[in-house]
Amino acid sequence: MEAPLYPDFPLDPSTPSGGQSAFWVGPRHLAGDDRRLYDAVADTLSGLGWTSLTIVRGRQEPGEAEEDRQVVRSTVLHLSPDNLRWAQWSLADEPFLLGALPIAWQISARAETSSPLAQWSAYFTPGVPGEAVADFLVALDARDQPAVPLAGPELVLDAVAAHGWLRDVDDPSGGATDPTFTSHIALCEVPSLIQDADPRALTTETEEARAAGWQAWAEPVLGAPCLWAASFGSSVPHDLVAAFAASLSSIAPVLRRVLPESTRERLLRAPAC
Repeated sequence: MEAPLYPDFPLDPSTPSGGQSAFWVGPRHLAGDDRRLYDAVADTLSGLGWTSLTIVRGRQEPGEAEEDRQVVRSTVLHLSPDNLRWAQWSLADEPFLLGALPIAWQISARAETSSPLAQWSAYFTPGVPGEAVADFLVALDARDQPAVPLAGPELVLDAVAAHGWLRDVDDPSGGATDPTFTSHIALCEVPSLIQDADPRALTTETEEARAAGWQAWAEPVLGAPCLWAASFGSSVPHDLVAAFAASLSSIAPVLRRVLPESTRERLLRAPAC
């Protein structure tokens, strides 16, 4: 079991005077997003040279000042220089739910600019460590052809196994979990509404098998709400999922000021000087 390195240090953000204290914490998959999931990912995309566009939709009465306009929906879209990949922050845009959590980031790619449709999409809820989403995007940006598979699914399980995760006893080639059985990654049926070029992703008939894609989630308390969830369409290249999985399961500590209530007692932590 994991325990605090410094249990006497206050972790409540309201406790320290002069601002929130920073801590190095682990394991990463239970550390949450520090309430900075947008900033962490957007900063990475800016560094990669992606362009950001903000789409705001609202309601304005005749004669009403611009600053008084009621904003109804807002979306931030980040585009890669070659326009083959994009990332959409949709948390404020009435996103659908994944594991009872709202989608925060949707990341997509297409094979060529002449096609208006994404070849695949990946989805991340709040609570996913920003480092893992950022590493997924760095791997995506480095690819010449973002929609072409380059490796098999074993690469994903090898990535987490290298950091001590345990393969599923019943299906060692289809899933793995961390040693505390809190976080999981599995190759299984893709949830409904996940966009993908594979036509089976749109299957609604119960007797037909849906396409399989990688799903990851953290469930600190069995039967309680998930801390976070991530879903990858069946056409997402396995090497990109492996980049996410390797970062998610990394044993390197991450800097946090805000810890998830459901996992703070499980985190190793040390004050950041």
